[in-house]
Amino acid sequence: MHDGIETQGSTESGGVVKNRRKGIYVLPNLFTLAALFGGFYAIVMAMDGRFDLAAAGIFCAMVLDSLDGRVARMTNTQSAFGEQMDSLSDMVSFGAAPALISYEWALRGLGRWGWFAAFVYCACAALRLARFNVNTTVVDKRYFQGLPSPAAAALVAGFIWVATDQGVAGNVVAWPVFGLALYAGLTMVTNVPFYSFKDVQMKRSVPFVVIVLIALGIAVINIHPPIVMFGVFVVYGFSGYVVYLVRRARGVRTSVISTSTDEPEERGLHR
Repeated sequence: MHDGIETQGSTESGGVVKNRRKGIYVLPNLFTLAALFGGFYAIVMAMDGRFDLAAAGIFCAMVLDSLDGRVARMTNTQSAFGEQMDSLSDMVSFGAAPALISYEWALRGLGRWGWFAAFVYCACAALRLARFNVNTTVVDKRYFQGLPSPAAAALVAGFIWVATDQGVAGNVVAWPVFGLALYAGLTMVTNVPFYSFKDVQMKRSVPFVVIVLIALGIAVINIHPPIVMFGVFVVYGFSGYVVYLVRRARGVRTSVISTSTDEPEERGLHR
């Protein structure tokens, strides 16, 4: 979408060519901003001691983040601005927000060990997003290289959501949160392959039974959202290691990098 403002430029022949300034596509960026608000809302709720709402904010941000890219592709409104905006939003919603929420809820009582775990998670999220941006063109689209940041945030936020729903205080489970934060953070920067679901075609027709299964899935989630959602992401959070071990056992290449590079400074990114 253009902003409608025209500028003039000259050519070598002396002619004048009218150029349009590049604008910003509104629709996909609305979803990105909404996801960013979800992360901001989560931080504010954690500061107010409403950790259940903080965790719910992370999950809302995750749903919105999964929609902005699909909306952009479906409406042919992809842009470099949108990609950068999405990464910055992810850093807040799935990097800083889960780290701060977990610190405020449980890790504060561990002293230096608490902020160590929170910082490691936050730093790994930043590294994972940066690596994702530079490896976009060389990674097998069917897999993520390392645990995606929304799933890592869902592990941390999901645990907090379940615990608060069951009336468990953060100081009681401080060390489990410590271990979970380190696991989620470090798994983000591994080369373990996690299925991306990007080869699922939303425009393609599917058998009727698929719609029935989706309806059943929604019904199961509504039985008890905190436990079901957390359980789903626990399974996904370990699935990459299962795929890795199966590939190793079969002698299949475990790296998801589909194309090598001759750039010396980038060789470490493609192992």
